[in-house]
Amino acid sequence: MQKGFAIVALASIAGTALAEGSVTLPEEGSISRSEGQAAFERIYEVVTHPRCANCHVGDDNIPMWSGPSYGAPQPHGMNINAGESRIGAEFLPCQTCHVVSDDFNTAPHAAPRFGIAWQLAPVEFEWFGKSRAEICAQLKDPERNGGRDWRGMVEHLEHDASLNGPVAWGWSPGAGREPAPYSLDGHINDMALWGAAGQPCPSGG
Repeated sequence: MQKGFAIVALASIAGTALAEGSVTLPEEGSISRSEGQAAFERIYEVVTHPRCANCHVGDDNIPMWSGPSYGAPQPHGMNINAGESRIGAEFLPCQTCHVVSDDFNTAPHAAPRFGIAWQLAPVEFEWFGKSRAEICAQLKDPERNGGRDWRGMVEHLEHDASLNGPVAWGWSPGAGREPAPYSLDGHINDMALWGAAGQPCPSGG
């Protein structure tokens, strides 16, 4: 535990929804700026990992394939385009292949799945290929983060994980896929630390 607040029972277990309300947030201002900056660096590693970034793409609505199995990043195979709805073409939604299931354990090379309907993140949340400064500014901007302050960001992560959504899947992505770095509870912890420190951002890069 890095600071005097508690995250209880946030171990990521595929197929076991996580309870909401498990996080006791630190007091705003109780975390130093340097600790907040260190927390953001870990957040940046998570959100730019393929498990997170591949569906945070721009207004071309094309998900990406990147990571150890792909070499250079490339657009999702089969000419997939999630359309303006970001849920897939209306006659062929993403969940046609990425079925809804609380069992994350897919066979190697099978389409991964999680507990809610698969879709791209809203286009305002685009961060694939962006710098740490750009992503930091975006994460603290209510107009580009779903109208959330830092407490809302923590609640968003916790709520998504409680549904076995992409936040939980990122650390339990099924056979042959590299999980996001650190851990689910560590990531939520870092979001709380960064927020309580005033959401400090790097000046560049």
